[in-house]
Amino acid sequence: MTRHPLRLAINEAERVLAAAGVDSPRVDAELLAAHVLGVERSRLPLIPLVDPPVVEALHKLVRQRATRVPLQHITGRAYLGAVDLEVGPGVFIPRPETELMLEWGLSTVESKDPVVVDLCTGSGALALAAAHRLPDATVHAVERDPSALAWARRNAEARAALGDTPIILHAGDVTVPDLLSDLDGQVDLVLCNPPYVPDGTEVQPEVGEHDPRHAVFGGADGLEVIRHVVALAARLLKPGGHVAIEHDDSHGVVVPELLASRRVLTDVEDHRDLAWRPRFATARRV
Repeated sequence: MTRHPLRLAINEAERVLAAAGVDSPRVDAELLAAHVLGVERSRLPLIPLVDPPVVEALHKLVRQRATRVPLQHITGRAYLGAVDLEVGPGVFIPRPETELMLEWGLSTVESKDPVVVDLCTGSGALALAAAHRLPDATVHAVERDPSALAWARRNAEARAALGDTPIILHAGDVTVPDLLSDLDGQVDLVLCNPPYVPDGTEVQPEVGEHDPRHAVFGGADGLEVIRHVVALAARLLKPGGHVAIEHDDSHGVVVPELLASRRVLTDVEDHRDLAWRPRFATARRV
């Protein structure tokens, strides 16, 4: 059986993905090759030659990705912070930009046994990443969609089996006034990556055709859920506690204004992502 250079197969995969309009064709080609081979992407240079079935398996996945099926749906995995997560149809795929908010939030926690709440948890990404980094924390995660909640439960069980502190999952809606009322004034950190894209905004096919619509779009101005999250965070946080809310890049002024409108919240700031776009807003409970 004639073996083939892996580099050439990846180059061809990159060409196909670039022609399909994929944003990061080289990265995706390498990640798909690593997935087929069952190795880390960094180990690909150590595998110069592969058998024809490997090349064909790679080409099959590349053809699927070229139709703009998300890479994470093909591999079944996504990452946030130091945790990997199972994802697929029915749940929002965590984005790298959210790691900046996660790191900011974790840096604010000073209590010995902190309480963390992740609102609109989706796959459980923020909650599980926080529980991994803060093993003494009690982490609550809220999700209203049954399909997403099933993914979060699966990921929570997997992380607990690996030794992380189990999180507490809640089937709930952040727009309900008395949500988590037993935690009022007790929370050190509230994190939220809500649906925030204004209705009618053009999005990439990976988002518009595969992410759940209710996890992406947040009403006419994109703020329907965020308004409730601001009120909920103000109620949940203890004095000195912090909140961080991811938002659309058109919300760099309005979300900080919503936070500042709450008299109990201070030190309001907006933060930019790696592309220097407004990405999340933060505040501290007085």
